[in-house]
Amino acid sequence: MIDAQPYISLLIPLYNEVGSIPEMYAQCTAACTAIGRPYEILFIDDGSRDGSAQALDELVQHDPRIRVVHFRRNFGKSSALAAGFERVRGQIVLTLDGDLQDDPAMIADFIARIEAGADLVSGWKLKRNDPADKTIPSKVFNGVVSRLSGVKLHDFNCGFKAYRIECVREISVYGGFHRFLPVLAHSRGFRVEELVVNHRARKHGVSKYGFKRMFDGFMDLLTVLLVTRYRTRPLHFFGIPGAIIGAFGMLVLMYLSFLWMLGDPIGERPLLTLGVLLAIIAVQFLGIGLLAELLVGTSIRSAEIFSIREEREATPEQIAAFQPDHSLAAASTPTAVAQISSPGLPSPGRMITAPQSAATRPTTAPPTAMPQPRNATLSNPVVPQPRAASSSNRGLQVDINTDEDEDGEHATVSIEKNPFHRPQR
Repeated sequence: MIDAQPYISLLIPLYNEVGSIPEMYAQCTAACTAIGRPYEILFIDDGSRDGSAQALDELVQHDPRIRVVHFRRNFGKSSALAAGFERVRGQIVLTLDGDLQDDPAMIADFIARIEAGADLVSGWKLKRNDPADKTIPSKVFNGVVSRLSGVKLHDFNCGFKAYRIECVREISVYGGFHRFLPVLAHSRGFRVEELVVNHRARKHGVSKYGFKRMFDGFMDLLTVLLVTRYRTRPLHFFGIPGAIIGAFGMLVLMYLSFLWMLGDPIGERPLLTLGVLLAIIAVQFLGIGLLAELLVGTSIRSAEIFSIREEREATPEQIAAFQPDHSLAAASTPTAVAQISSPGLPSPGRMITAPQSAATRPTTAPPTAMPQPRNATLSNPVVPQPRAASSSNRGLQVDINTDEDEDGEHATVSIEKNPFHRPQR
């Protein structure tokens, strides 16, 4: 019985590899069967013209775990991987080249590294079975990419890689980005690791890559650096060289201005043309950066700004069982503590404890009358009347508040200074 949801997805892009297809299929099925987990194999036919399409269609009829996508023409490896990443269904995705140089027997090792916590595992062809015209440029390319990108890998071009499905869903592959998938994943915060693989010599067909791909790779590297580091701040990418060029231009023009003030003619000096040219180039760089900022502000998506590892929230059962009265905030506050800010007035932080029993309730003496001063002979309180404003207290405003408190014994007299009074000299 075929599982509808595979755990492992093998993605194999190929172009004119009809001689390798039967053996590749046999080795992949043997390796996945030994693991004992449901799997699928997705072949991407990148416009083959040697009969590879017919051989792949026969595999689909023979094994329902095989899926095939046929391109109308040759679009390149990045396009093939992009089409495959959109269609894989497994939790772990492995990519292999269709020329049999990648050993499918190491699929289990890649899966173990992913299950141990890695998000992307890149193969390293430590002992490479390729001619010198491929190995030497590849070493130079890998060294430059590792230095500039900050991803410490030895082999970015190795097609044998394993991905967690979340990593695959967030990577955008186009152009020549298939060489920089670890760099793209690392920029999104995914954990990238490396695994030494068994690299085998080619048995069928011919290599599809030449020296031209090294030049293309460096051009794609500049694009990757722009996309990963300056996608949300393009003005930094264009502004830094613009500021440097503009600084040189200003130094040249300042030097010529100094000579002109001393009386030397500068109108026919080539240095004047150089200074003006550097200043113009600097302004152009800054202008391009500002235009790029406007484009980013109107077209960027939130998924390009951050990458979410996981989200947590309460389950419906927890929400149904939640009691606000027994929240952590209420449980952590001692109930025996009472904060009183002033006598007779309620305080926001005051807490009232439970009433005590008659046996434990402390007895208090009845309040005694406060002694009256000896000169208080009047039965009714005397309300002070405001005196006429004199030259010395015209700036004072007397406000008598005769409101009584709860006991009916106190009155409040407030004296405020008139802010609109101007003293006379």
